[in-house]
Amino acid sequence: MDEETIPPDHPRYWSLVIRERLVRGFRNGIVVPQGLIAHGRGEAFDYILGEETHPPAREATKAAAALLLVSQNPVISVNGNSAALAASELVKLSQISNAKLEVNLFHRSREREERILSRLREEGADNILGVGEDADAIIPDISSMRRKVSSRGIYRADTVLVAIEDGDRTESLVKMGKKVIAIDINPFSRTARYATVTIVDNIIRAIPNLVKECEELRHLSLEEIRCIAERFDNEANLCNMVAIILRRLEKIAQQGF
Repeated sequence: MDEETIPPDHPRYWSLVIRERLVRGFRNGIVVPQGLIAHGRGEAFDYILGEETHPPAREATKAAAALLLVSQNPVISVNGNSAALAASELVKLSQISNAKLEVNLFHRSREREERILSRLREEGADNILGVGEDADAIIPDISSMRRKVSSRGIYRADTVLVAIEDGDRTESLVKMGKKVIAIDINPFSRTARYATVTIVDNIIRAIPNLVKECEELRHLSLEEIRCIAERFDNEANLCNMVAIILRRLEKIAQQGF
């Protein structure tokens, strides 16, 4: 089975679509085996959330869009899973928010960088950073290959969007004085807790929602957009998401499935 042959009325349609995209990405050298494991962990949280975008996630998405629009040098960090699942949407978000795209990988190889680069170019992206010799700067206090970034991109960015991410780099970016937007369906992760704005949602819903919010917010004044970004409380938003998880689990425990 591939994505095109999945029946649209299948109750697990989007879950199956995601799996097929990741499998295709794995076969094409974009996704690594570890990325498949990371997805499985995230899918478990999506089950608990009912595979839907909840109000706190929508609030965080609006704040994230606002932050991208008021930033001087926003950058969208792209890894294998995000390229496999949402390449087209990431390119659209880059274009509408004027944010650069940068490839940044934990399991880095030149071949894998080039494959992700090609995937993004297929969707119309150009001037993609972080590939090969362009990863010419180092994020301090990180020993993994994620430390290698572009001096034209993540290193000089004021805001970085990370998706399906690890906490080490998020923490280091914040220490460098950057704003970090995280898309992480696990509200308990270090990434979620360290980020400036955390969207607790599945990336295949979060990125299109971000594009839509950017389109809508662009009609406001710069001061109005900045106010939306500044009044957002990430810790309170995460607590609201945890409360939703608890309510859903309690309901199942009391009433059954």
